[in-house]
Amino acid sequence: MKKSTIAILFISLIAGCATAPEQASTGESAAAEAVRVNDFPTRDRVDYVLECVAKHGGLSYVNQYACGCKIDKIAEKLSFEEYESARTYGQMIKTPGEAGSAFRDPQQSKDLRTRLKEADEAAEKACFVK
Repeated sequence: MKKSTIAILFISLIAGCATAPEQASTGESAAAEAVRVNDFPTRDRVDYVLECVAKHGGLSYVNQYACGCKIDKIAEKLSFEEYESARTYGQMIKTPGEAGSAFRDPQQSKDLRTRLKEADEAAEKACFVK
């Protein structure tokens, strides 16, 4: 990837999604919500956007904007800790045998994977990623 392309991707990622949060909050709850939405490390946001862009046909302004929007929408619904746990569970459920049961069977695993899937589907619709 060229330096200019990476710079554009990074700038658009930092700019985030231009849509308003789904629920308006006031006062202290608004500050807490802002901290929660912004608790995703930049590195993980960039990794997500790059994976998303690759899945959706390659680098274009539309794809990178939509993918940046998508991770912002997911961050509105899940804390980074929940997101990271759900992704880990999702990746590790393919481990065969008893070793994989520690990731497949716990109710927490099922709940987090379901919440991530729902957040991902809602973000897909909201951000028009095709």
